[in-house]
Amino acid sequence: MDYAVPPAPIHTLAVAGRSERFPVNRIFCVGRNYAAHAREMGKDPTRELPFFFMKPASATVDAANGEATIPYPPKTSNFHHEIELVVAIGKGGADIAEADALSHVYGYAVGLDMTRRDVQLEARDKGRPWEFGKSFSQSAPIGALHRAQDIGHPQSAAIMLTVNGEPRQSSDIDKLIWSVAESIAFLSAYETLEPGDIIMTGTPEGVNAVKPGDVMRGSVAGLGEITVRVAG
Repeated sequence: MDYAVPPAPIHTLAVAGRSERFPVNRIFCVGRNYAAHAREMGKDPTRELPFFFMKPASATVDAANGEATIPYPPKTSNFHHEIELVVAIGKGGADIAEADALSHVYGYAVGLDMTRRDVQLEARDKGRPWEFGKSFSQSAPIGALHRAQDIGHPQSAAIMLTVNGEPRQSSDIDKLIWSVAESIAFLSAYETLEPGDIIMTGTPEGVNAVKPGDVMRGSVAGLGEITVRVAG
């Protein structure tokens, strides 16, 4: 096939213990899905309906092997880390029942939703979209995917992040306001999910800024650890 311009590259993630790679299609992110984080962002953590924003596939950074490096993005002076449980969709579908939702999951990983916080909050306060604050290239470092058929579906696991060895975020995924199954079911009512889709499930409290040269280490128990350096 002839293309008018070169096609965009395919972004992929490693699969733990296997040679094949997982192609990333779209990245959906659940907003304010831990009560304590909602409070630190000045919002009510009651169980209102979930909401989502998106990152492009080009946000993907494979952080499975050793230390990944991401750039400090332009047009921000408040670049924040958000550690998250990542869900990879292996079977598509629309209007997925909550009881069947986990059968659509290929696997799980630990990841970071990196955020231009000053840009995001300015847009939020003006009632504008968040894209420039959230949806930019190399803003989603993600570790190796662990297949659900190998590890099951984690319901409780410590989630944490340090920066330069100092604790920043620490919680448990059992504190998600909307569970993985509920998020999949809700999202699939609005958008047909496709194999290769990624869902980032939200971050606990403790988000804060990083600067060039900082090293972040994040983990979800049972899913390993990622080490991500901000380019100096």
